[in-house]
Parts: sequence; structure tokens; C-alpha cells
Amino acid sequence: MKSYAGRLLTPASESESAQWVSEARGRGQKLDIVGGGTRQGLGRPARGDAALSSAQMSGVVFYEPAEMVICAKAGTSIREVEALIAQHGQTLPFEPMDHRGLYASTGEPTIGGLAAANISGPRRISAGAARDALIGLRLINGRGEIIKSGGRVMKNVTGLDLVKLNCGAHGTLGFLIEATFKLLPKPECESSIVIRRLDDKRAIEALSIALGSPFGVSGAAHISAGMGCEFPKTFLRIEGFRASVDYRIASLLAVLAPFGAKHVLENKYSERIWRAIGDAAFLAEPRQQAVWRVSLAPSKAAEFVAKVGNRAHARFYDWGGGLVWLSSEASQGSAAAIRVTLAPFGGHATLVRAPDELREAVDVFEPLSAPLAQITRGVKASFDPDGVFNTGRMHQGI
Repeated sequence: MKSYAGRLLTPASESESAQWVSEARGRGQKLDIVGGGTRQGLGRPARGDAALSSAQMSGVVFYEPAEMVICAKAGTSIREVEALIAQHGQTLPFEPMDHRGLYASTGEPTIGGLAAANISGPRRISAGAARDALIGLRLINGRGEIIKSGGRVMKNVTGLDLVKLNCGAHGTLGFLIEATFKLLPKPECESSIVIRRLDDKRAIEALSIALGSPFGVSGAAHISAGMGCEFPKTFLRIEGFRASVDYRIASLLAVLAPFGAKHVLENKYSERIWRAIGDAAFLAEPRQQAVWRVSLAPSKAAEFVAKVGNRAHARFYDWGGGLVWLSSEASQGSAAAIRVTLAPFGGHATLVRAPDELREAVDVFEPLSAPLAQITRGVKASFDPDGVFNTGRMHQGI
């Protein structure tokens, strides 16, 4: 985390936060927003005059198990929320990623950081992203005004667009105070089919067939050789009640028999591999390498990776091939080559991990087209006209 020479602001309340934002705006100061400090490597380097932290604003505002909805203050740890809802057999449906392995960071990931960055994991293909489950927000805009958007239930659409707009804005539009999420029942059990020794193209074909089946696949990934295994492995997860899982696993094994499907991982062994997939644990080492997250059509993923060639030192696929994680040399040349290679495929790439110098020199997020850049500037101006929050964190000059 960047050193602020003691200038770490830790408001204890919403009103105190609003006051400090107003004062910073009046002095022409820039504020970098900090939660648990576990994802400071995501985005362009911090450049503010001080850091505004939500660490002192934590705790569950309300939890209604019968309605399957929870609201927590931004500084509340995800671990605390997950422990509470687990007591009632519920879960955050989008399976949030933990970036600490990639960044070697400490602290606890927070609800505010989750909402700000739209952090979603392998279950996104079946349950949707964090943005889909986020139904309410309280935040402070760059004028120091307190804004409430959304509500407690999905059908309450009051200000819903503002909720979605801020989820994934990486703190560039406002300082989050509270977030309300819709929950889902926690699956009773899970099993995962493992198919060995498929090449990338064949593996994605198997994943696509499984995802197109009626058997409710909740995870679909392919791991290349050399990342904890001597040969490639393809994983397909089924979750739910025991009898249902057993039936669907047997049915899917029959469908995928031509691909050599015959091995199954149960419960804790399945959970372990999907945690590693969701956290991109295979790319944590070596630390000096850059890590990229590329989204594109699954049908194009294997061809894209083939064209990247030796620029990719390691890679694996999630979301049925729609998400490619890869590592590369941490250089401007490699960054440019990856973006040039991706351009004909119509996807977008995010530089998830790299040294500050590289994140300062290249586009961390997919470069914006001229019309989209104009819209983005307009949205930023409406929330934060003086650029108080996370200046240039996503795109240089915005």
C-alpha cells in the first residue's frame, strides 16, 4: 500500500466521512479510498494527497434470513458476513475472489471493496456477478453529499441504475458507506467431474456442452499443465441436494464420456480446487510476473491463447472459457502485444497485477473508445466534479 506519511483518514461515521470529503474538496485535495487494503494492486497506482478509509465503519446494519438479504457497512469484512449467513444456510451467490494470494497482501477483504470492484468468482456463470446481487447502496459523492440508492428487495428499483453504476467503478464515483446484497441458500453439497489430458480447444468444447446441458453446472474451468499438475485438467462443478447432485453427476458423466470423463471429486476436495480457481492461486508465483484477466467469447479463447503464444507463461480458463487468466513478463512490450492480439477477438483485458511503474505506463483496464470515454467523463463529473476520489485509478485523465 502507498505510504501517506500518516495522512490516513479513518472516519467513524457517515457524517464525519461527508465532512472530510467536503473539506478535501474545498482544499482541492485528492483522496484515495481504502478498505481492508487487500486490493491496492488493482488499478492504476494511488496518487492522492491522503487516504480515506472505511476501516472504522463496520458491522451488519440488518440481516433478514427469511428475505435472504443482508446490509453491512463498507468496512465489514467479508469473512464476518459469510460466517453470519452460513449459520442460516445462506451464501453470497457470486463467490467473491480473494486477491491476497496474488498480491501477498494482508488484512481482510471488505464488503465495500467487494462492491466497488464487482468481485465475482467461478459461480458467476450460474448465479450472476456481484453487481447482479447488489440491490442497495449508501455512498458519499465528491460534493460530500450522502446518497441512498436501491432498497431491501429486488423488486424495489428506486435508484437501481446508480447501484449498478457504482458496482465496478473502483471508488472513482463515491465513498461507499453501506451495501445491501441478495443472498441464496448454501448448497448442501458439491461434486466436480475431472477430465484429464484435454487440449485447450477440446476442453472448452466439453465445458460448452456441459453448460448447455440441463444439469445445472455451477463451475466450468480448465487448468493447463504445470500449474500444480503434470497434465491438463478440466473441472465441472455440480451443487445442490445430495440426491440431485448424484443424479446430475451421473448424467453428465454419460454425456461427457467421449471426452474421457470418469473421475469425480467430492465436497472438501472439490471446494479446495474451486477456491484455488476463484482466487487465481495458480498464478501467484513467481511474483515478478504480470497477471492478466481476459474476458472474451469462449469459442475464441483457445485461439486467442494460441496467438499470444510464448508471451503467456502460464494460463487457465474459467467461466467455460469466457475468462482467461494468464501471466506474462511485466513489460510494456508484453502488455502491448497482449492487447494487440486480443483486439480482433473483441474481448477486453485487465492488468490485475504488475509493478507500479508498469501500471502507471500502460492501460490497466481496457482502453475506452472515444464515445465511451466521453460518457465516462460525464458520469464522473456528475458524481465527483472536482475529481476528489481515486483520481485516474481506472483510466488516465478521468
